[in-house]
Amino acid sequence: MMKNLVFLFMMALVMVMAPAGQTVLAEEVQILAQADGMIDLNAAGAVDLQTLPGVGPAIAERIVAYREEQGGFSSVDDLVQVKGVGSKTLEKLRSLVYVQ
Repeated sequence: MMKNLVFLFMMALVMVMAPAGQTVLAEEVQILAQADGMIDLNAAGAVDLQTLPGVGPAIAERIVAYREEQGGFSSVDDLVQVKGVGSKTLEKLRSLVYVQ
């Protein structure tokens, strides 16, 4: 929970510090997420995915296969399309993963 609060604080800080009229760049969001230890579903390998709670070798491989077949995840919610990932697992992972 503390990691989520730190991440949200950092995001708010970046948005406030951005010059007027400019939006936060996707790269800045990615840097903040990586600093918080979050995993990008569209870039992580099976080994990295296995560090997530409830994700073993089989589900990690299915996540990678889904990404390759579908051209990537458009949102974290797409994880429920992967066999073996249900709504309970999604909720456990939601604060640990992101989609770039």
